[in-house]
Amino acid sequence: MFYLSKIFWLAAQPLSLAFIALLFAAVAGFAGWRRLGGTFTALSVLVLFVTLYTSAGAVALQALEDRFSRARPAPDNLSCMIVLGGAFETEVTTSRGGIEFNQAADRFVEALRLLRDHPQSRVLVSGGDGSLSGAYEGDAAASARFFSAFGIAADRLVKESTSRTTYENVVNTKDILTREKLEHCLLITSAFHMPRAVGLFRKAGIEVTPWPTDYRTAGTVGLTLDFSQPTANAQLTATALREWIGLLAYFLSGRTSGLYPG
Repeated sequence: MFYLSKIFWLAAQPLSLAFIALLFAAVAGFAGWRRLGGTFTALSVLVLFVTLYTSAGAVALQALEDRFSRARPAPDNLSCMIVLGGAFETEVTTSRGGIEFNQAADRFVEALRLLRDHPQSRVLVSGGDGSLSGAYEGDAAASARFFSAFGIAADRLVKESTSRTTYENVVNTKDILTREKLEHCLLITSAFHMPRAVGLFRKAGIEVTPWPTDYRTAGTVGLTLDFSQPTANAQLTATALREWIGLLAYFLSGRTSGLYPG
């Protein structure tokens, strides 16, 4: 299932869809099917235009980010937080060492802030190598260097280093929470990823308090044309599409009880 999902996403992301449609258009043109070729060309142009020059991706991502809010301070007696992996550039850290984050770095910055504000708390980092090759260290391993660099004692960090997907995060975390006697944890992940993550934890019977971070939208985006930032628009659209596909896939496979947990 893991490898199938990786391969599927290689083809399902917006720019890949545009390329595939253009490839079909070329094949249809060489075969003399001009009308079919024109249809695929138009489809490719449409996908590219929506992806690059509209705010559709931002609107779709914003809907996910707004599903769970963090409008309250952390509890004074905070004892546990779960951080889902996906924030380290693990290919780089594996070869070069050090601490190299991607756009989801806020997950660990927020966890560090909470650990320093609540010295009685512990953090469980769930994240192994999610690459197809399986040749890199995961977030759990890299996080040890990050937290120790800021004076967080090693015994406050619990590492789950085998999961490759959000589903595996939850399955592998459940036994560790029981073993370490950790409960009523904050769940820290990107805001757009929170609906899928909460749906999985609920299905597994694990009580968590959503603590979204790593917002990618301002919360006030409307559907409009946007010619100012095509690269950013493409990234937002790809992120949103991947997350919505993940929600649908997990719901259809019975891994969550609702299509759009809230």
